Amino acid sequence: MGTVVSFDVRGGEPEAVRTALEEAIAGLHRVDEVFSTYREDSQVSRLARGEVTVEQCDPEVAEVLALGAEAERLSNGWFSTRYEGRIDPTGIVKGWAVERAARHLAATGAEGVSVNGGGDVQMYGMPGPHRPWRVGIADPLFPGGLAAVVSAAGARELAVATSGTAERGAHIVDPRTGRSAVTDLVAVTVVGPRLTWADAWATAAFAMGSRQAPAWLESLPDVEALLITTGSEVRCTGGLAAHLG
Repeated sequence: MGTVVSFDVRGGEPEAVRTALEEAIAGLHRVDEVFSTYREDSQVSRLARGEVTVEQCDPEVAEVLALGAEAERLSNGWFSTRYEGRIDPTGIVKGWAVERAARHLAATGAEGVSVNGGGDVQMYGMPGPHRPWRVGIADPLFPGGLAAVVSAAGARELAVATSGTAERGAHIVDPRTGRSAVTDLVAVTVVGPRLTWADAWATAAFAMGSRQAPAWLESLPDVEALLITTGSEVRCTGGLAAHLG
């Protein structure tokens, strides 16, 4: 998927964890084979060209496209699984795939699981007694610095996803225009139980900009966020403080 995925698994029966890790890695490679828009032979590329139908693809294709359609509905069109008129589920498939890999590892009975896909993280359990998972949010305006630290204390599952221009430039598209989103934000970090949605909401909120995004994010259940503007202003949803530490 054009990114690096790292795994941190604590506890559990070693052989079961090792097997599950191999399966999770194989699953991520399979996701790339099926969903990559850069592979001419991927199912999504063939679907976009009209060579196959959704029904002829792996069941996961229909699942991801349905999730994307729900994200588009809940974001009032600020999230989309289409680009230049073609099917492109890139904006939701990475979060979905990383979350699925983490859940598969957690099912082995591991005490703590953290899977990081290009800076977006899905966490389950705890890495040790009374030690919650913690995720640093990079400051997009001051390289090497942290804007905040998110703690998973008290949460059985938690995800952190960031969308912005610091790492990859202006890559987020405004679905209304089909061009790079013109926004006063440099980064949006979303915290919630599932990475599938956290990643999609971060993307949609970034495209919205700071005038619309905060109120919309506040309306979503179990979602908190941190937004940083081009003018170095930091805005947070009302419940974010409970996740910091």
